[in-house]
Amino acid sequence: MRTAAEELALAAQCDANGAHDDAVNALARATKLGDVEATTRLAKRLIVGNDAPLLPTEGARLLFDAVNRGGAEAAAKLAVLAAAGAYVEPSLDHAFRLISLSAQRGWAPARSQLLALTEDRALASVADGAATPENYWQRLTDSIDIEGWTQAPAGKTLHESPLIRSFETLISDKVCQWLIDVSHDRLKRALVYDAVGGKDHADKNRTNSWAQFDLMGSELIHLLVQKRMEAASGLPSYNMEATAVLHYAVGEEITNHFDFVDPSIPNYEQELEKNGQRIMTFLIYLNDDYEHGETEFPKLGVMHKGRRGEGLYFINALANGAPDPRTVHAGRRTVNGEKWIVSQFVRNRRVLGL
Repeated sequence: MRTAAEELALAAQCDANGAHDDAVNALARATKLGDVEATTRLAKRLIVGNDAPLLPTEGARLLFDAVNRGGAEAAAKLAVLAAAGAYVEPSLDHAFRLISLSAQRGWAPARSQLLALTEDRALASVADGAATPENYWQRLTDSIDIEGWTQAPAGKTLHESPLIRSFETLISDKVCQWLIDVSHDRLKRALVYDAVGGKDHADKNRTNSWAQFDLMGSELIHLLVQKRMEAASGLPSYNMEATAVLHYAVGEEITNHFDFVDPSIPNYEQELEKNGQRIMTFLIYLNDDYEHGETEFPKLGVMHKGRRGEGLYFINALANGAPDPRTVHAGRRTVNGEKWIVSQFVRNRRVLGL
């Protein structure tokens, strides 16, 4: 009989060989042996169906078990579910208790989030020392304005119809930098969906890269940012697709395109029936130390270069749900600097990070 460590090693080898069912079975055996890491890995896969059966309720139960057995990462991932209201009772207060617990147990991603979220920079600077004081991570959690994430920010209308609105101070500089930092290692060439072929492909009209975060790839901050978007737009966060962070190196761009799902293109009718229409796009500008790289709406005469921490949304569909072709837009080429931006698609029905 293999040990839990041996089963974990076997799972990694199976995944490397493309034998994902065998990997899941190895993780399940290690989970039965009480291994917290295996339980957490298996839970995450089941919740999103990543090279595993899609069994989110069972995955959430496994996360609970892992937290109860001292799991640090498990507490951070359960915080994500609590913030999203996915498979557990929705509660931001509970989510912050869990992220604090994760930080106390030594999970570095949890600690980095608390440090980015607090406005008490004097307290945050204590973490740079050799050792943190007793109850430090709880004190840091208590310093965070949780309710602020659900309050509507001040905004202004850039265009009436179709509606384009901007929010100058949607998120802080520290959160902007955190989003950039966690995206670096996940960047891949941004793709375009081919309705006829039924799969994504590289396209000469889109040369930038992106990092995508599904429900279990996300951290609590990703969900908080979605809550902030919800407060700004009035559309629920559970209608939001997986968050994407876009990166434009010098000279990269995405040319004129639409974000709505076009029912006139073959195979898109099934997408509409299953997941609904993309009725809104919400952007957050994570930096502004570059030239050009504007978001342009050529049919509307709108050319906008966002400031760091600024949000902007535009409505892609008409009141009856039909696509609005006036929303054609582009991310123009950057000059003398790279551009980072959050891109969030919002549907007209619940999709929860598909």
